Amino acid sequence: MAFEIIHGDITKLKVDAIVNAANTQLLAGGGVCGAIFRAAGRKKLQEACDRVAPIRTREAVATPAFALNAKLIIHTAGPIWRGGSADEVELLRNCYTNSLALAKSEGCRSIAFPLISSGIYGVPREVAMECARSAIEKFLAADDSMNVYLVLFG
Repeated sequence: MAFEIIHGDITKLKVDAIVNAANTQLLAGGGVCGAIFRAAGRKKLQEACDRVAPIRTREAVATPAFALNAKLIIHTAGPIWRGGSADEVELLRNCYTNSLALAKSEGCRSIAFPLISSGIYGVPREVAMECARSAIEKFLAADDSMNVYLVLFG
């Protein structure tokens, strides 16, 4: 279908799945993670996350979206930037690929991603953008059944 980069608030989108840039314990955090928890309903979302945590960096799991305009929240744990020598780029690409595969298996037709690991995890924005773009385009080249949005805030 389509891949679009947009500016806005990921918590306001009406899509089948919203991706949370999570930590491996799936605890409410700051940044986009905190915004998603607040918008979905912190208590209910944390209870759902506690049932599927922990996850490893690059893995993706789903929970209900509760008060969001989505059906699911897909949580994926991105890598912490260590200068690029700790396989961060491949781990980050896997976050996108695994999230897309999970969304497909759940029957999603639309998904919105934040720019994973580009905040407090320190992946340089240009590296994060390239990882997102290449992983999403590669997925869509093999399976174009979803509308994919990369949502940039600010």
